[in-house]
Amino acid sequence: MRPLTVQDVAPADEYERIRSDFRQRVIAFKKHRRISVGDFVTLVFENRETILFQIQEMVRAERILAPERLQEEVDTYNEQIPGAGELSATFFIEVTDSTKVKPFLDLFQGIDRGQAVAIRVGSHVVDGVFEQGRSKDDKISAVQYVRFTVPDTVRVAMQDYGIPMELLVDHPRYQARATVPDAMRASLLEDLEVA
Repeated sequence: MRPLTVQDVAPADEYERIRSDFRQRVIAFKKHRRISVGDFVTLVFENRETILFQIQEMVRAERILAPERLQEEVDTYNEQIPGAGELSATFFIEVTDSTKVKPFLDLFQGIDRGQAVAIRVGSHVVDGVFEQGRSKDDKISAVQYVRFTVPDTVRVAMQDYGIPMELLVDHPRYQARATVPDAMRASLLEDLEVA
């Protein structure tokens, strides 16, 4: 998937004119890219469109006008765009009680190391690889980024909707699985087809 450039980002005044329509379109698109895995984990699969929306909203919220700052935002967010043969997701640990954030997050220590998150398609398992630097020995972020390198054999299996597809979280203190709906599967296959 092609990285974004500064030229892809609409200037602030233009974005204000198109924001409502663009926002509605991306929200509708993300419906088929969001999945809860158990009660406390949600994954949102990202692509060029979802990341462009995040950049536009960041530029708007922070009133970023300087070209070098805009380039920094584009460079930072481009790291979340999947490469060829990859899927990329934002991994949210859902903390609902603000008084228990740290103890709750502590339960998830180490989830970003090893093989704790995977996509299963039939008998094929693709382990997720987390972006490093989002946790320390005593602290973990509620927002993580995970990437899945999908071999051609798995991509072909994904095209057969008769073969079950699931997302798995297997951590010593949290195990859950979720069946990937067909609409999400189709959307992820589109990502894998983009060069």
